[in-house]
Amino acid sequence: MRHVVKGAPPPEFEAWKAIANDDWQPNYGNLQNPEKGILHEALLDEQGQVCCYCGRSISLGDSHIEHFRPQEQREDLDLAYDNLFASCIRETAPGAPLHCGHVKGHGFDEARHVSPLDPECERKFNYSLAGAILPLDDAARYMAELLSLDIEFLRNRRLEVLKRVFDDAFIASATDAELQSLAQAYRAPDAVGRRESFGHVVARYAEQLQGGAA
Repeated sequence: MRHVVKGAPPPEFEAWKAIANDDWQPNYGNLQNPEKGILHEALLDEQGQVCCYCGRSISLGDSHIEHFRPQEQREDLDLAYDNLFASCIRETAPGAPLHCGHVKGHGFDEARHVSPLDPECERKFNYSLAGAILPLDDAARYMAELLSLDIEFLRNRRLEVLKRVFDDAFIASATDAELQSLAQAYRAPDAVGRRESFGHVVARYAEQLQGGAA
């Protein structure tokens, strides 16, 4: 899971909600462009163009607006900006591997969950060099299963990224200071605010190697 720092909602989105009156109430079902597109772009920008769940690169054309707490359970959070994120996959296709927001559907257990808003959310998961996700507590296991974060498609994508960075020679020689610097670099956005695809996975694996713990 990728930590997301929420910014202010787009003014256009807030202005649209503010025109509520006795005859009309805003809800997600009647949110249309241009406000919907502006909202979607704002979510992508604050996430650095990566999915809030798996952390792979996404764009306006291959992502959707995601309700962390499902609309079916929490209608009161239908338009709450802190409940809205950008997640993988815009349209589902027969035979395509489902994961992240589209596979989550209406499922959500309020008693055990991990939120992208939690500053410690990334550290609730470890990773193997083969790309497997390794949840560290019950809530993390629940979210990994709910979001299908350990399917072969995502494992293979993480494997590719990890193998590009961590070869045997680097793992054998890297100091804790080098690993800490690497983790910081992969968590940071670039000059235009984009984040590395699966960058938080690289950062987390670097942290696991510190002290020879991995």
